[in-house]
Amino acid sequence: MIFLGIDCGTQSTKTIALDWESGEVLASAHQAYGFVPDLPPGAMEQNPADWVDAADRTIAEVLAKLGPRKQDVRAIGVSGQQHGLVVLDENDAVVRPAKLWCDTSTTAQCEEITRHFGGPNAVIALVGNTMRPGYTAPKILWLRQNEPANWDKTRTVLLPHDYLNFWLTGEKRMEYGDASGTALLDVETRQWSAKVVDFVAEDLPDKLPPFLSAQESQGALREELRKKWGLSGNVTVSAGGGDNMMAAIGTGNIQKGSVTASLGTSGTLFGFSSTPVIDTQGEVAAFCDSTGNWLPLVCTMNVTLVTEHIRTMFGWDYAELERQILHTAPGADGLLLLPYLTGERTPDLPKGTGVFHGITLQNFTPAHMARSAMEGVTLGLGYGLSRFRDLGLSPTEIRLTGGGSNSAVWRQICADIFEVPVVCLRSGEGAGLGAAIQAGWVWNKEHGSDASLAEICGRLVLVDESTRMTPDSSLSGTYRALQKRSAGIREALHGVELL
Repeated sequence: MIFLGIDCGTQSTKTIALDWESGEVLASAHQAYGFVPDLPPGAMEQNPADWVDAADRTIAEVLAKLGPRKQDVRAIGVSGQQHGLVVLDENDAVVRPAKLWCDTSTTAQCEEITRHFGGPNAVIALVGNTMRPGYTAPKILWLRQNEPANWDKTRTVLLPHDYLNFWLTGEKRMEYGDASGTALLDVETRQWSAKVVDFVAEDLPDKLPPFLSAQESQGALREELRKKWGLSGNVTVSAGGGDNMMAAIGTGNIQKGSVTASLGTSGTLFGFSSTPVIDTQGEVAAFCDSTGNWLPLVCTMNVTLVTEHIRTMFGWDYAELERQILHTAPGADGLLLLPYLTGERTPDLPKGTGVFHGITLQNFTPAHMARSAMEGVTLGLGYGLSRFRDLGLSPTEIRLTGGGSNSAVWRQICADIFEVPVVCLRSGEGAGLGAAIQAGWVWNKEHGSDASLAEICGRLVLVDESTRMTPDSSLSGTYRALQKRSAGIREALHGVELL
């Protein structure tokens, strides 16, 4: 049996074909796309048609690579970038481009919602999270206030992965994990928060699709697509989910003790919990996962975005970047970077900027800047990990994904700052693999299998022991001091409105 996993990200869509018996990724294909150009500062949008085109082309390419074995495809799973707002009219046509998770133009709407309900703690009591610009709720309010004609045309509100599921099946549903990133869902009860929904838009309840459990199929693949791709038999589409929820499955992060850290353009840190984890400070996002449990998560907006800027600025290849950092002392001889080049989500500094602190004649060098950049973005995730620990989540191992995890130097820095062993996976597919596994899990469940998702992930998600790094205890004091110093500088600058 073969299951397809589609990972619709911010920069590209990738499709993989997973052999269920061997665990081998038999074929893959990806297609890149860009953003809507010439938008106002803070606005980040994409045309959903680009996602459909990329999914269509990559699925066709993967099936062509499979040859006759494409007839073994049983189901498809979709992973999608979270929080994006897709609005459809009465004919199911897209009304306007989708506002994305990285769109920060909704700060005023976040403040309005928060103020109406009496402050951040009141919002947390309603939905489990504070109101952040990345979430979907303020995007809907923004649309209603700034483009009322488009809101009047809107008949359905979907998330990116919901839209691809709709294209694949003709059915409109919303899975709980992805829905929890809208800031409209009470994550404890898995029901819409009527108060927040009604405030955002009185007619919003009629525009939200019905819920779908992660353990169910969205529906059958549309006959038109089945014939177009030359597939025989009944192919189903699983519920799918948000990219972080699918990445949790794809990294085997579905039981207590595991945490995944993604070192991509932005960074995420997420773990597993069998009960809701609500952060009264609002820094750890309280999401549902796509297994029926919960996914506490921290997101930082500046990770390889920062290290790549440093690398290209000095004209280095990756090997030279590693060499420069490796030959610079941990702590960068006092040079510290607060890496908020595009604002920040955790801590909540949407208008923040970057700060180099502690510059001297000795450390004002390219190598020190590179080391402080890599340490600075990792300290940002380390801050998130400290909040996990405050909330009772203490990982015994952290699984690394994303482009940054390919660096041995960076993996060691992660282990030293996190003070926990880190390891990569044999497969770097992450969310795409999770989507394929979820599709296989649901399909097999519906065909009489009693294999648990934990058993399936134990067989298909394997760590690469050659990448494992253990913490250097002699550096714990150095990095704890840097973490404390970073927090002190941030709080001082923020207190005088300079950050």
